[in-house]
Amino acid sequence: MEQRIKALPALAKDKENAHKKFFSLLKRKPPKQLDRIMVALHEREFKKTDCLACANCCKTTGPLFTEKDIVRIAKHLRMKPQAFTEQYLRIDEDRDWVLQELPCSFLGADNRCSIYEVRPKACREFPHTDRKKFQQITHLTLKNVAICPAAFNIVEDLRSALDPGWVK
Repeated sequence: MEQRIKALPALAKDKENAHKKFFSLLKRKPPKQLDRIMVALHEREFKKTDCLACANCCKTTGPLFTEKDIVRIAKHLRMKPQAFTEQYLRIDEDRDWVLQELPCSFLGADNRCSIYEVRPKACREFPHTDRKKFQQITHLTLKNVAICPAAFNIVEDLRSALDPGWVK
């Protein structure tokens, strides 16, 4: 898995133009059953992908924290929300709450999350490949294929599944 993770950014870069072209087409004319197809591809991929063997998302990128996330996690840690934000978060250039440092402070040596039950919404939904109206988040997916081997596989499987004939 480690070799796959190291190779992923270059592989994603090699496929970037093809993915952009494909996503542009997907945005213009999404197939009628795209959401259903995405859920099926997502579920199939995550039956064979073990996130604990990877955790690259937790090591290289941080989620956005909503106010609800902050309150829930702070409560779980028996902290006041302000103390939680001061210790773990910062406001980024987009005025979003993000982690102060990477890898994630809550990631253990065994790739397990110490706040898994109360983790941020962005972590629960990552890599966002089973979201409704997938075609609206392709900009995010382009970033995620360079981070998450499962996201990369799902996009490649989608490209294979959608015969060029779907655009009519």
